[in-house]
Amino acid sequence: MPHELPAPAAEMRVDGTTVSLPVVQDSAGNRAVDIRSLYKTARVLTYDPGFGNTVSCRSAISLVDGDKGLLLYRGYPIETLTEHCTFVEVAYLLIHGQLPSHAESEKFSELLNRHSMIHEDMRTFFRRYPEHAHPMAVLSAMVVSLSSFYPEVENIEEDIDIAATRLLSKLRTIAAFSYKKSIGEPVIQPSYKLSYCANFLNMMFAAPVTNYRIDPALIRAMNQLFILHADHGQNCSTSTVRLVGSAGANLYASICAGICALWGPLHGGANQEVVEMLETIFREGGHVDQVIARAKDRKKPQRLMGFGHRIYKTYDPRAAIAKKICREIFDRIGRQDPLMDIALELEAKALADPYFQERQLYPNVDFYTGISYRALGFPTNMYTVLFAIGRLPGWIAQWQELRRDPDQRIGRPQQLYTGPMETHFVPIEKRA
Repeated sequence: MPHELPAPAAEMRVDGTTVSLPVVQDSAGNRAVDIRSLYKTARVLTYDPGFGNTVSCRSAISLVDGDKGLLLYRGYPIETLTEHCTFVEVAYLLIHGQLPSHAESEKFSELLNRHSMIHEDMRTFFRRYPEHAHPMAVLSAMVVSLSSFYPEVENIEEDIDIAATRLLSKLRTIAAFSYKKSIGEPVIQPSYKLSYCANFLNMMFAAPVTNYRIDPALIRAMNQLFILHADHGQNCSTSTVRLVGSAGANLYASICAGICALWGPLHGGANQEVVEMLETIFREGGHVDQVIARAKDRKKPQRLMGFGHRIYKTYDPRAAIAKKICREIFDRIGRQDPLMDIALELEAKALADPYFQERQLYPNVDFYTGISYRALGFPTNMYTVLFAIGRLPGWIAQWQELRRDPDQRIGRPQQLYTGPMETHFVPIEKRA
């Protein structure tokens, strides 16, 4: 819990008035000036577009240290969790605050299997969507509709595991069903015999006329990719989940809002843009030097997708893990992808270039995850859906933490009004 430093820790002078403001500090040593009394005391607001320098909450779920290249889930380094845990175990960790015992893991997994089917009436929704509807559109609409089929979500504090496993399991099923519909194939039902990620791969890629073999190495890779996305501080979609949740909205409505925020190309859609950029480079002859030169062109710069991050000022720790996962997938499937070769060359040349070094532009998590998804067989329009499945445990944990925080109020950012103070009204019959 953040604690106040000896007051007065910070002072602000406004129109000759000195305002004393307490400073709070978190577990990592980061400090923040508590400005909650600023407007009441000095009648002045703070201006911070994008909230990049504003603390909106206290959270014990994940820590992102951009200077050190550090990501912790409940104190565990992301490297440790991807190496030793399954996605289901990490989901339990985020939601409950601790890794599960064997018995707790068995119970959580059993609940995931129990809630893996979707309500028969929901199949009508799938039949009514246009054939080429984007999977994210289907996903968001289906998630918010769950509140109609399971209204007891309003009282989930009694058993968070029921709501969490229902969402985790059904989101996976909805995603696979939406993909099958988009390619005109019959859906594959979830199986009680398969683990979470094995079930997802089977529902995605098995077909009644084929004998799809689920490779354990690829199941492990899917687990790791989901873990990489499980939580990441107060990013755009997580902040959206919290903002909607602060209004008292139920879990499904809040998660639906997070999915919609994630859909944006500046957030969850970035890994798709990386693959599309690499495909363009390949079609144009694979000339990486030209791409780097265009990125450095001061007059008309062309953004290098997958490089740089709002938080990280060093190598994104998730990117290093994703690169390793990507190599392992290609080793397992026994073939190479020219896009991987281009990505490796692009990374090597960019990291050796002073232009990127000075601007602290390193590969982020999106740079290699898209190539990994491509190697696993996922089409590009499913990449953001995969991100959403991975991020779901974090969203649930953040929503739950918000509900339990006595300091939280309904989100209500202020604004600087730039419109006219008085506009003369003209009746419609006299308007030109």
